[in-house]
Amino acid sequence: MISKFLSKLKSILFKSAVTPETPLKKEKKAAKSAKTKTKTKTKTKNKAVNSKKNIETLTTLPGVGAKSAKALYEAGFKTTKAVIAADEKDLLAVSGVGINLVKKLKKLK
Repeated sequence: MISKFLSKLKSILFKSAVTPETPLKKEKKAAKSAKTKTKTKTKTKNKAVNSKKNIETLTTLPGVGAKSAKALYEAGFKTTKAVIAADEKDLLAVSGVGINLVKKLKKLK
């Protein structure tokens, strides 16, 4: 029983003598991972903000509401120029876009 206690005590004492280097490395790694996490969070926030802005600009087109703007954006039409320049078939393939909307958009050309 005493030998187990002494062996645990030795292991604790020897670990404490070695551990000052190890936690520093772990702390540096933790700091680096925290920095990369904040970078990815800001990138995803920027993407979300950009997509919202692009969707809002698509609503400036006549007849395009929030739902159809989101559908157009998700279909790959990121700008108003891309929507105006698109073929009728491509626009009709987007769910939420009907023939009347396509006619309004083609009048802008």
